[in-house]
Amino acid sequence: MPYIPQFNGSIGITRSDSVSSYETPEKIPNTPNIVYIVLDDVGYAQLGCYGSSIETPNIDRLAANGLRYNNFHTTAICSATRASLLTGANHHSVGVCTVVDTLDGSFPNRTGQIDPHYATTAEVLKEYGYSTYAVGKWHLTPFAENTDAGPFHNWPLGKGFDRFYGFMEGLTDQYTPDLVRDNEHIKPPKTPEEGYHLSEDLADQAIKILNRQNVIYPDKPFFLYFALGAGHAPHQAPKEYIDKYRGRFDAGWDKIREQWLENQKRLGITPADTVLNPRNEFVRAWDDLNADEKKVFARYMEVFAGFLDHADAQIGRLLDYLEKTGKTENTVIVLLSDNGASAEGGKNGRLNQEKDLSLIPDNNNVELTLPHLEELGSSKYSNPHYPVGWANAGNTPFQWYKSWVHAGGVKDPLIVSYPKEIKDKGGIRNQYLHVSDIAPTILDILGVRKPGHIKGVPQHRYHGVSFRYTFDDPSAPNRKHTQYYEQTGNRGIWHDGWKAVTNHIRTDDVINEKWELYHTDEDFSESKDLSEKYPDKVKELVALWYAEAGRYGVLPIGDSPYLTQTPEQIAKAFNDDFYLNEQKFEYNGILTPIHIDPKLMMRKRSHKISSVLVHKPENEGIILSAGDRFGGYALFIKDNRLHYVYNYHLEKTFRLTSADELPEGRIKVELHFIVDDFRTEASTAKIFVNGRPQGEIKITGFIFMMETHVSLKDGVQSAVSDDFVLPFEYPDELENVTVDAASYVVSREELLNDFFAID
Repeated sequence: MPYIPQFNGSIGITRSDSVSSYETPEKIPNTPNIVYIVLDDVGYAQLGCYGSSIETPNIDRLAANGLRYNNFHTTAICSATRASLLTGANHHSVGVCTVVDTLDGSFPNRTGQIDPHYATTAEVLKEYGYSTYAVGKWHLTPFAENTDAGPFHNWPLGKGFDRFYGFMEGLTDQYTPDLVRDNEHIKPPKTPEEGYHLSEDLADQAIKILNRQNVIYPDKPFFLYFALGAGHAPHQAPKEYIDKYRGRFDAGWDKIREQWLENQKRLGITPADTVLNPRNEFVRAWDDLNADEKKVFARYMEVFAGFLDHADAQIGRLLDYLEKTGKTENTVIVLLSDNGASAEGGKNGRLNQEKDLSLIPDNNNVELTLPHLEELGSSKYSNPHYPVGWANAGNTPFQWYKSWVHAGGVKDPLIVSYPKEIKDKGGIRNQYLHVSDIAPTILDILGVRKPGHIKGVPQHRYHGVSFRYTFDDPSAPNRKHTQYYEQTGNRGIWHDGWKAVTNHIRTDDVINEKWELYHTDEDFSESKDLSEKYPDKVKELVALWYAEAGRYGVLPIGDSPYLTQTPEQIAKAFNDDFYLNEQKFEYNGILTPIHIDPKLMMRKRSHKISSVLVHKPENEGIILSAGDRFGGYALFIKDNRLHYVYNYHLEKTFRLTSADELPEGRIKVELHFIVDDFRTEASTAKIFVNGRPQGEIKITGFIFMMETHVSLKDGVQSAVSDDFVLPFEYPDELENVTVDAASYVVSREELLNDFFAID
């Protein structure tokens, strides 16, 4: 909240015998503007100034005007890194141990929301008179709160930002995004056919916001949090950017890794003696691929490169505006990625990345993708993610990926530009930094302390350490000495140049998992495991990890990474006796389209949707829509009949239409989705009108990711099928919509009979 000066004058009967006087606020020693530019899933090696052959000229000029850090670390996953970035605290202490999508509030480290005892940088800077703006990805609100009715205390405006424009989830379609302005879901300002792309829109909005500030309050400092969706999947960009890279990755990921490491050494961003780690597990040798695989995989990388190049151009527009308005000299710009490159594209890449997230199976995505190569990344069809081999290249020279706490997951690009204070333009720094160090560095630059109370809540101290000391002294010794890591059970600990790390992907025996040991002061890429040579050092560091875990609320540790769950592990989790609480959600008197709790959606378990409405023969529109054009389902009325459409990730679309036309007047319509066999993904959909059966259809395939987009009375961001065009709002009130989910993933017969009994 803004500073409120205290009145210290005197009040008489009239103005003439009264004295007007207010206390003078403490003068801040320094009030630079602050800009965070946050990239998503961009690995250490994927920026031009970090050795990539992907063109990022605007990010490169930012680096040329500031400092690059080659020993900066994140939490290995997006929500957790953003929570730590904004609070200066370790992510478990804040309550965001991993992505908020999976957090259930069962333990203090799993609340899925930022603990108010750790105020955000926006909340802190508002205490010192800053305007605060967030544009882009948020991903720090529990899913159950991501509705049109809030609650809003964990939305950006509830966490200290004056304005917000962007998206709430971890990802969104770049052409038809699920947009929010402040506390309200909105439609994009243009269609894909009109040239819309989210990265461009975000840059437009950031510049507009800053322009308003500059016109009305030109001397007031601002904090802009600018978080692009790039390069998180879906990888989507204008075709001219993608085609620019045609043929550039035909050499394959093995050669590209070698080339990028040589570039890094030439640039000085990695030491000259750095060793390239062997190809990661789950990645095949490029030379072992067949011609179709090489063709498809190279195109996936061209799409990603175009996506990142296009995002760089939007960053350039923002930098140009700061320069045009004379703000560059006195603006601290911090550019980082939230974690390493992502392996979520699996072994063969994904034409539709919402279908699955796993490294284990060999899927048919090459066969599916080959006919659509020219559409990859376009607004018409694809929702792509490149194969894991390109993530391995993106994290050159390190091991592993996003979600792992080896360097490939946690060591990321960091660029800091502050022309007023940083004189070593283009310099490189190698001090050990963590994302929690950024917030205290900003306050160090301002010359202020974090207030003891914010919004009436006592504040805990920062866990990070200011690295302002590195600005003038490239050889300054580390002021940080210890940093733990934990992400979905993967654990690590760095202490004074040594790192112990373990992968939690082979066993659930947490206590006895093998720890690797690296002397990072001498082994930049973590390539030489010294655990057998120095077993006592391993014991020392593991003991220190447990001490830090207790100190920062890390326990209980997370489940094993979903990327590496075997079919046997998945089957074990979803057997006949696996219990889920029965759920029921009821909505009454729906007058306008509304986003609802996305966690209610029923993929992989039996459910039913019912609605009561007063129907007119001419009325058409959606009752409930879940998902988007890449996968989802909708219950709707068209041509005076009830319809159900189920889009299985663009591969198959199942349609069901009522046998009879709908009667006029007050009616009840129902959809029953019955899981027949979980393992074969076989289900039956049935529709009813006023309790009378109107048809059924067999469905094969569970929709994997669609839970973030659920709406009543209209679609959310894009139509789940071509059976209708958005907006497709039912014109009159829906008296009631009720969604029920059965208790079991694979329901027993007697429970099915009871659950689906017609009222």
